Amino acid sequence: MIKNIGFAITGSFCTHAKIITEIEKLVKKGYNVVPILTPSVIETDTRFGKAKDFLQKITSASGNEPITTIVEAEPVGPKNLIDILVVAPCTGNTLSKLANAITDNAVTMVAKAHMRNNKKVVIAVSTNDALGLNLHNIAKLITAKNIYFVPFGQDDALKKPKSLVADYSLLEETILAADKNEQIQPVLIGR
Repeated sequence: MIKNIGFAITGSFCTHAKIITEIEKLVKKGYNVVPILTPSVIETDTRFGKAKDFLQKITSASGNEPITTIVEAEPVGPKNLIDILVVAPCTGNTLSKLANAITDNAVTMVAKAHMRNNKKVVIAVSTNDALGLNLHNIAKLITAKNIYFVPFGQDDALKKPKSLVADYSLLEETILAADKNEQIQPVLIGR
């Protein structure tokens, strides 16, 4: 049974408002949500908002202080602090790191430890190059043990033909299916 969800947030800033909403929904349903953030999320102000404001919103929505460093992230695996890891949004940069075993921030450290413990990882892709150079990383991950994808599709096929974004309304359903070793279908959706 899932009680503790690690919620790894990467720098797809245009989806951050959706992420806060999804975290609030999960908390209302009784899950303990532990935010884990990449350096870009902590440090980068964008047209979508200031980093410090987002940090406050995430802390408030989850009720937990975010894990932001490799040192803070390291005990998560050995101490089995989370039941399932959600990477949402998962940028092309993070997809590449996960697919190629690169551990250089809190998110990738928790993911590595979580996969080592044979626990489930749910990925909600959000990248402009998913159907470009990152396609092979998606292929590597979608066929890997204990990796599950939130169904995704092109968000603007005409203006951004290589871009894919997960359907966040299917996040909890994907988490619950992953807990049963199932990938919800279809993975590829029309948008």
